Amino acid sequence: MSSIQVQLIASIQAGLSSLFHIEENDLSLQETKKEFEGAYTFVVFPYTKRAAKAPAQIAQALGDYLLENNPQLVKTYQVVQGFLNISLHDSVWYVLLQEIASDDSAFQLAPKNEKIVIEYSSPNTNKPLHLGHLRNNFLGYSVAQILKAGGYEVIKTNLVNDRGIHICKSMLAYQLFGNGETPSSSGLKGDHLVGKYYVAFDKAYKSEIEQLVSTGVDPEKAKAQAPIMLQAQAMLLAWEQGEPSVIQLWETMNAWVLEGFAASYKQMGVDFDKIYRESNTYLLGKKLVDEGLSQGVFYQKPDGSVWINLEDEGLDEKLVLRKDGTSVYITQDMGTAQLKYEDFGAQQSIYVVGNEQDYHFEVLFHILKKLNKPFSLGNYHLSYGMVDLPSGKMKSREGTVVDADDLMQEMVDTARERTLELGKIEGFTEEESNQLFQQLGMGALKYFLLKVDPKKRMLFNPEESIDFQGNTGPFIQYTHTRICSIRRKAIEKGYPLNGETQSKISFAESERELIFLLGTYKSKLAEACENFSPSIIAQYSFDLAKQFNKFYNELTILNEENEEIRTIRLTLADLTGKTIQHATSLLGIVSPERM
Repeated sequence: MSSIQVQLIASIQAGLSSLFHIEENDLSLQETKKEFEGAYTFVVFPYTKRAAKAPAQIAQALGDYLLENNPQLVKTYQVVQGFLNISLHDSVWYVLLQEIASDDSAFQLAPKNEKIVIEYSSPNTNKPLHLGHLRNNFLGYSVAQILKAGGYEVIKTNLVNDRGIHICKSMLAYQLFGNGETPSSSGLKGDHLVGKYYVAFDKAYKSEIEQLVSTGVDPEKAKAQAPIMLQAQAMLLAWEQGEPSVIQLWETMNAWVLEGFAASYKQMGVDFDKIYRESNTYLLGKKLVDEGLSQGVFYQKPDGSVWINLEDEGLDEKLVLRKDGTSVYITQDMGTAQLKYEDFGAQQSIYVVGNEQDYHFEVLFHILKKLNKPFSLGNYHLSYGMVDLPSGKMKSREGTVVDADDLMQEMVDTARERTLELGKIEGFTEEESNQLFQQLGMGALKYFLLKVDPKKRMLFNPEESIDFQGNTGPFIQYTHTRICSIRRKAIEKGYPLNGETQSKISFAESERELIFLLGTYKSKLAEACENFSPSIIAQYSFDLAKQFNKFYNELTILNEENEEIRTIRLTLADLTGKTIQHATSLLGIVSPERM
């Protein structure tokens, strides 16, 4: 909060006390809507009953009080029903600008002395990453960066689902149809090769179901009796029993996939402080199941399967261990929760997982509480909406997903085409050009997927995302390069980027709006932290870039003859560039300096 806001709030508090005998310690100001005159708005509706006055009367009286008692601060005011819109003197805008320019912690909130573990990505080693995984990874990484800037100690983790029936499906299909194919012999990335056999399993499985149904078997029974599914289930049991040949095949195929994932993560620009593997956590989960059985938290059915009854919590019964003793997803999630707590002792644990798993995490959190574990508190499921395509929902089993590697390369290629069309790389070496195409393509992709509130389902449109105009990553990146160009030219001319001037200078509306926006960055950062929402930072980045372009198009900067005015405008440009660079970095986006 700026010193100006502090003064205004103090004056409004004094006015409420003096005029209406209302003592109020918790006041806040809002940004005045653009269609009205003013910088800050105070809402008076909550005080009508205590003041025994109509909202407009309260606002009018407070406005007069502010003019009389803070004439050096308040220039004028406007009453719109129960809203008091306050306009500030030019000298105040100068003070705000100087405060922003001299704030050494402009991009960092106060330390919270709190540790947060954030788990994201969580891929399966039976298929490559797809468009949905991109939203997951970009969201998890961005939330981690935002929380770090918010003053938290953040640990980024990834739980790789490297075991289970879905993994055995790929393994079995490779065993049946692979003929010794390898990433080297096929020319495919390891994760793509293994994914090929996941699709092959589903094709063979459906064929067997159709054959059984044609002989009169009920469709549901056919799904359970299909020979290839029974083989996959037998392979899972053999894996859990440590059958050497199964373990060897599993290790080989997992190694192929993990190598492929590493290349994909590098292209995405995301990383992790620790990677867990389900194969190392499921046994700990089984121990917790045994512990819960002894405590009466779980119960065993006659067939040997283990369950928990959560009907009192408004849920239902949930399987935690199959009748053959093999674990399910929730088993390893219990084990991983304990491991993360033992490793980091974090006060909060965030799971970035799609909203398809809302019920799963509701159950998991109830189980941990019933087990009375210290890590049962502070768990949060950052549930996000699925990503759709114009053609509809993606399906991994049917091979109708948008591959993450292909999409990232397509975005970079499109960035290359658009940039060359616009002629924005004069004087660039080939290496510099390729780096720019990479930054623009990935910036477009990340911004498009992050600008939507995480909770909302979204439609991905590649063509729209790469545009250099409108609410896109490239538009914001291009604005940053424009500011960098101004900065370079100012330095060449020997102009100060941030110097002292007289406070009597009159500010244009576009300057005041830019100063105001710059002054709200910390509050936007705090809001993004509170809501785990990169979309707040994305929208702010766009608003700031859009306002800078308005300022740039309306006013002269480098050619301004008045030295003090020029210095102020260069200061504004410089602060805007630094803020855009920081805000976009929280989204995992690189803002280039030249284009």
